[in-house]
Amino acid sequence: MQNKGFVRVFAILLTLVCLYYLSFSFVTRKYYKEAAEYANGSSSKESFYLDSLANKKVWFGAYTLKQCREMEVTLGLDLKGGMNVVLELNVPDVIRSLANNNQDVNFNKALEAAYARQATSQKNFVDLFAEEYKKLDPGAHLSALFSTFELKEKINPQSSDDHVVSVLKEELQSAIDNSFNVLRTRIDRFGVVSPNIQRLETAGRILVELPGVKEPARVRKLLQGSANLEFWETYNLTEINQQLMAADQVLARVLTPVSAETDTTAASVPTPESTAQADTTASQATDSLIAQLGSEEQQTPEANMSLEEYAKQHPLFALLQLNVDQTGRYLIPGPVVGYAKKTDMEKISEYLNMPQVKAVLPNNVIFRWGVKAMDENDQFYQLYALKVTNRDGTPAMSGDVVTNAVADFAQQQIGRSQYQVSMTMNAEGAREWARLTKENIKRSIAIVLDGMVYSAPTVQTEITGGQSQITGDFTQDEGKDLANVLKSGKMAASVNIVQEDIVGPSLGQEAIQAGVISFVLALILLMIYMCAIYGLLPGMIANGALVLNIFFTMGILASFQAVLTLPGIAGMVLTLGMAVDANVLIYERTKEELRSGKQLAKAIADGYSNAFSAIFDANLTTVITGIVLFVFGTGPIRGFATTLIIGLIASFLTAVFLTRLVYEALLAKDKIKNLTFTTSLSKDILTDPKVNFLGKRKIGYLIPLIIIILGTVSMFTVGLNNGIDFTGGRNYVIRFDKDVRTDEIRSALEPQLQGGSVGVITIGAQNQVRVSTNYRIADNAPDVDDEIAGKLYAGLQSFLPEGTTFEQFTSDHIQSSQKVGPSMADDIKNSAFMAVIFAMFCMALYILVRFRDVAFSVGVFVSVAVTTLCIIAFYTLLWKIMPFSMEVDQTFIAAILTVIGYSINDTVVVFDRIRETIQNYPKRDRYQVINDALNSTLTRTFSTSLSTFIVVFIIFLLGGSTIQSFTFAILLGVIVGTYSTLFVATPIAYEIQKRKFKTAEHASAVATA
Repeated sequence: MQNKGFVRVFAILLTLVCLYYLSFSFVTRKYYKEAAEYANGSSSKESFYLDSLANKKVWFGAYTLKQCREMEVTLGLDLKGGMNVVLELNVPDVIRSLANNNQDVNFNKALEAAYARQATSQKNFVDLFAEEYKKLDPGAHLSALFSTFELKEKINPQSSDDHVVSVLKEELQSAIDNSFNVLRTRIDRFGVVSPNIQRLETAGRILVELPGVKEPARVRKLLQGSANLEFWETYNLTEINQQLMAADQVLARVLTPVSAETDTTAASVPTPESTAQADTTASQATDSLIAQLGSEEQQTPEANMSLEEYAKQHPLFALLQLNVDQTGRYLIPGPVVGYAKKTDMEKISEYLNMPQVKAVLPNNVIFRWGVKAMDENDQFYQLYALKVTNRDGTPAMSGDVVTNAVADFAQQQIGRSQYQVSMTMNAEGAREWARLTKENIKRSIAIVLDGMVYSAPTVQTEITGGQSQITGDFTQDEGKDLANVLKSGKMAASVNIVQEDIVGPSLGQEAIQAGVISFVLALILLMIYMCAIYGLLPGMIANGALVLNIFFTMGILASFQAVLTLPGIAGMVLTLGMAVDANVLIYERTKEELRSGKQLAKAIADGYSNAFSAIFDANLTTVITGIVLFVFGTGPIRGFATTLIIGLIASFLTAVFLTRLVYEALLAKDKIKNLTFTTSLSKDILTDPKVNFLGKRKIGYLIPLIIIILGTVSMFTVGLNNGIDFTGGRNYVIRFDKDVRTDEIRSALEPQLQGGSVGVITIGAQNQVRVSTNYRIADNAPDVDDEIAGKLYAGLQSFLPEGTTFEQFTSDHIQSSQKVGPSMADDIKNSAFMAVIFAMFCMALYILVRFRDVAFSVGVFVSVAVTTLCIIAFYTLLWKIMPFSMEVDQTFIAAILTVIGYSINDTVVVFDRIRETIQNYPKRDRYQVINDALNSTLTRTFSTSLSTFIVVFIIFLLGGSTIQSFTFAILLGVIVGTYSTLFVATPIAYEIQKRKFKTAEHASAVATA
């Protein structure tokens, strides 16, 4: 083998890289274990423990625990439990608000038509809207709709349609960015470990993953709540300092029971002298939080004792450090009251909202936290004091008066650039802003969104005309975020949940157990199979490649910070089955070379060489399928595709190159002499088959044709069991304490869910069912989910233990839930259809390019189509018979695409042998060439199909009910795909070649005549 040195170096470097990235997972597991032991079942204590160590360097002396957690391989929601939500910004509402809610009939019709088209189009919504509006009113100009006062600086009556579309896209993107930032801030405040939030390709859609969340109702309210932009007047710290000291003393009295004499003293309002004394005591007891920002030194036990004593006397100031200068003696005037650790913010807010504390504070003060941490470690936040100036408690000015905001470069200072945000208001806002700024010269006005202070600029002079500039020490990105916040005031857009998945922690644990058991058992069976078929040494070398394959796959996944899901584990197990194919090809070719009389070393070298092209083509076609899955899939499907692609690349490296290095090393040391790559069990299996496949091609065509015809009839009479991915609806997996009957559950729920369909099937054990319904699925009201949960509870009371409360029902009995809105369902269905068609054409095109013969390309396309149609036919024929769910959903499409890749894998091996034989014997009869190719690869076909079937069957039996339909489709695909290779793809290629030869002979005869 050439380039041995390069292969060795690359393998060593890849091993080191994988070890490096996997090491972070081992480090975090250690601290997770410590946190669990410390918490003793309390999730809040566990989070507190991990947060307290977040910035401690725990690995290589360079990585903090927080960084390690970001680098680890994390478990997906289906394994860990939690909530997965796809939110959709109401884009038509944004466009309506930009047009000042124009009542033009064609305008509103165009918005509705564009929204309907978005489900089947990849175009931007604004482009779709412009096209629909032009259809309805060809002579109209968009500028007539959008040349409003708010957009007067960007759009005028003479603006072209292209210019208007460009501006609308910018404004829409700003609205999406602002929604994204608001959601990100809310999630950060929610305290979820390792949340994931990302924009999706469809305009206005945002994916939110929250591992470990156990309060879905609270999360829905959090994510869908409106975010209002507000401007507030502020207090100076110097104005309320004494009241804060009084609040601190009141807290000490309330929280720590003391004698009546001490009680009287504590209740008195402290004087400035006592305030100074308290500040001095605080300084002696503990360093200021400001000084701690750059320090990670641990407190000594003595300091901890004095801290505890100080916390009893000053509960508020033990958590909240007043905003003082570096000497700790003087208060800094301004709206910032003080600083606190992230972990203490909730407790401080609780203290400040206590009735006893409010009694000693000004009745018009409210406190709000800053949105941005003041340190790079995200540990400390500022607390602002806002002043309520309106009797009804509303802010001094609402944000809907802001018409535009732009972040731009302000000036170049020494060593750094400074950015500013320019803000424009409408006429009403300009008047109010002039009054507000005039009354607050040299004071701050806080800009508040979603209850968080984004900025509190100091007013230098009265601002008239509605034009303002906000400057500050922020980066360009921070300036853009602030500009988006200001522009959000006029964006009347709601955010709706269009897809939701909730998995309970117990179901997640069961999925982990099922996934691990199926993985280990499949690996063991594969290892036994390889040793039983090819001998102990060849089998163990192939098994070593399998173990390396797993190691490399996990290491590369870790380097991508990938999320491991149950479909991902399934992809890894499936990869093992397909990885065996490369070893099988090599060993079968080596056996052929040995039978031809070659020496062992030469036979092994030729075996690897002759099998290379087939292995390369087979792996590449499956990788193409994986790429199609990744592009068109979402969530777990992408996880499956990622694992499949990485696993196939890793198997190519281990099976083709690393195992060859092992054989060459053993041969060089004369360690192996009499290898036959057979055993007593396998030596007589298909040694010299003489099956006339082409002679049986008509029967071969007939069998799948009958299946497809039966499936077509069933499709029009019975139909497919479409999942909510394609129809829209809600699924609830509900577990009972005793076995239940599905018909009884359905009868109990139908009166509660009148107006919607109700389906009930058993999932796993007899005491667990899945309830499916489309009841009020198009209703986006935030209380609908709680209402449906209430109806489920009311309908199922007779099946629950006596005394079960609604909270117990939702937390203990509902194991998981899923929601897919109608618009999301349409998108998923269309994407799935496009993915299957695109994959089929990709395969046919690759075969055409690779083999340069349209006969092979057509054979592949027909074979793939037959395999796909047969699986669909089986699903429509069997879904009412089988004792498990056979839904057609995203995972079913993933299985179809996987089968397409697998089927091509098998077909390519046969085509490769045909091509090789034709190159060696160009004049040999094609009928004989193709029959010989099919027979010579039959052992490989049998071996690979059997090994793949075994591992997928293990997943089907033990992988859990959630992926049974997925694995059953692949099992069918292994059988039908293998059949199609032998009796459809290759015979059709022969038929086309035969006709081509006859046409060529006829043309030659005519030319000769």
